[in-house]
Amino acid sequence: MDSLDTSPETQPTVRRTRVAGFKKSLTDFFISLYRINQFILRFFKEAFMPPYEFKEIVRQCYEVGVRSFTLITLTGFIVGLIFTKQSRPSLEAFGATSWLPSLVSIAIMRALAPLVTALIAAGKVGSSIGAELGSMRVTEQIDAMEVSGTNPFKYLVCTRVLATTLTIPILATYTGFIALIGGFLNVYVNEGTSYRSFMGQVFDPLTFIDFEASLIKSIVFGFTIGIVGSYQGYYSNKGTEGVGKAANGAVVTAMFLIFIEEITIVQITSWFR
Repeated sequence: MDSLDTSPETQPTVRRTRVAGFKKSLTDFFISLYRINQFILRFFKEAFMPPYEFKEIVRQCYEVGVRSFTLITLTGFIVGLIFTKQSRPSLEAFGATSWLPSLVSIAIMRALAPLVTALIAAGKVGSSIGAELGSMRVTEQIDAMEVSGTNPFKYLVCTRVLATTLTIPILATYTGFIALIGGFLNVYVNEGTSYRSFMGQVFDPLTFIDFEASLIKSIVFGFTIGIVGSYQGYYSNKGTEGVGKAANGAVVTAMFLIFIEEITIVQITSWFR
């Protein structure tokens, strides 16, 4: 069989097949890139033009924010507690445990709070948006909205992207506060540091750039989660299988982009410190 596959007679056919497959993959990539670009441009075109779906935006903010509080609270507390506990031995080796509150605050406010919040939201909210819009697409609910004269893109996509963009920064701030509480409990148990003293050391090394960078990252992460989940669901196909692929694609793509954006923003903000 191998000799047949590598024979001179079959080599041109195999080569043409590989070239055709490569061309198709490259074409599909650029088509997807074009559709994503058009999708984002359409969002900015329609999101800020009347009519405004305020009620739906508020409802989506509730779905994204309030329904994530329990998971965010538990995760933020554990992150702060574990990070403080794991950092203690390294500082004890140099007799610098007094720097622990400053280390915790820098790590949490600069990176962990927005990143952890975004990853949780990508898994919970992004998959939910992708699956919800995907099911509406395959059951032709979106087509029915277009026939009835309703703008499904504005009502379904714009509201969800705006909700994630507005809500993720709030959740990230909340996550940071809860993580600091977890860090404080560990420091209090081991050193007996008061809450006032701990918080004084927490905010001492932070600058305005730290808070600004954290806010910018949270806004970018929120927009990414909303736009990726909406795109995956809005263009879903192939029935129930497509819904599963939309939910999975929303999570995987959003997480990948979040890490890329994290690296990019950290590099940019480091130039201003």
